[in-house]
Amino acid sequence: MNRKRTIMIVDDDKEIVEMMRDFLEDEQFEVFEAYSATQALEVLDCNQKRIDCLLLDVMMPGQSGLELCRQLRKSLDTPILFLSARGEDVDKIRGLSLGGDDYIVKSATPEEVIARVKAVLRRYNRNEKDPSLELDFGRLVLNITAYEVKVDGRPVSMTPKEFEILCLFTEYPRQVFTYEQLLQRFWEGVGDKHSVTVQMGRIREKIEENPRKPMYITNVWGIGYRFEGVRR
Repeated sequence: MNRKRTIMIVDDDKEIVEMMRDFLEDEQFEVFEAYSATQALEVLDCNQKRIDCLLLDVMMPGQSGLELCRQLRKSLDTPILFLSARGEDVDKIRGLSLGGDDYIVKSATPEEVIARVKAVLRRYNRNEKDPSLELDFGRLVLNITAYEVKVDGRPVSMTPKEFEILCLFTEYPRQVFTYEQLLQRFWEGVGDKHSVTVQMGRIREKIEENPRKPMYITNVWGIGYRFEGVRR
């Protein structure tokens, strides 16, 4: 029998933690709880290999969820979803730019939160491909199931969502993907153009020799993006 999927909820509001725990446990998740960034780090220290996903409140006393995400992304690629009362575009952009895989406003129903958690985990758990499969584009090399990216022979760290987006483009060179297609595929249709542009900017920073003049992922102005790499 496969083990239960696991998630850690980090929020200083006990009622929200308890409500989300009940809904997630009904969906057969094993739930870890933390009420501050400090507690979250303690739980991760003991259970990091067991936790599949993190749901972080943005505004917490002491270290915020954004600051915690920035700290975790230095060494952790586990999917991170933000849960926040703030729904302004600038807050979403900041959360995604720090390495978040999704940004959910607290007005969302528990069912929507769970659906988006599951969507992130589906993207993260790619088990159907040959683990030996590599996509070689010269400077850029991807190993699909090992979740490895190398640029000029050096490993590059990517979040699960960044990797999945890059995989989509590399698997379909020269195909144009619109902002709407990317939003539907990677954000379950929830979000806007800014969500896409922020993620694409982060990917370019990691794979392009000059992100301002990209050679791999180029803009199709007003429509979306296209991958220009040639597979070897």
